[in-house]
Amino acid sequence: MSDTTANGVDGTGLVDLSGVSVFVGGPIQHAIHQDGFHEPLRHAIHDVIETVTAVNGTVFSAHVAEKFGVDTPLFSPDQVSVRDFGWMRRCDVFVPVLPVGTDGDLMRTDGTHIELGWASALGKPIVVVTPTPMAANASHLLRGLPSVADVSVFDLTEAREDPAGLLLLLSKVGREVVMSE
Repeated sequence: MSDTTANGVDGTGLVDLSGVSVFVGGPIQHAIHQDGFHEPLRHAIHDVIETVTAVNGTVFSAHVAEKFGVDTPLFSPDQVSVRDFGWMRRCDVFVPVLPVGTDGDLMRTDGTHIELGWASALGKPIVVVTPTPMAANASHLLRGLPSVADVSVFDLTEAREDPAGLLLLLSKVGREVVMSE
């Protein structure tokens, strides 16, 4: 990731996400392996969270709450559902990070797809962070979501290498929500 400074992230000195809350989602259960959490996904989610917090955004993250899978067994399905739905209702923008495996297919993430449904139904802007073009195994509903919801797709590699573009997009969609409230 690019250098993060007190003024934000390189190229985004004018971006300030104060007052904007971002729910960062992505695979958890299917990213936990015998040797720990899927490292490329851990780094990608960490980078998105760090980027948003560097410019004063508020982040909701099950990955942080569950210590990237370490504490996942401590949470019941009811607790996770209530917590995540509460975050979805409170957030201004939903940012699911959808990685691909070495086979080029999207990593399975049932929970994130439920959250995408919640975000759509609640009218939340969605910024999907995934390799572009989107993986061939992405479902019709995921690919077609922009026809029924406010969805942007942002390239995962670009988000990691130069997060300024992602921050500018989050600022735009997040501020539109905050200003309309």
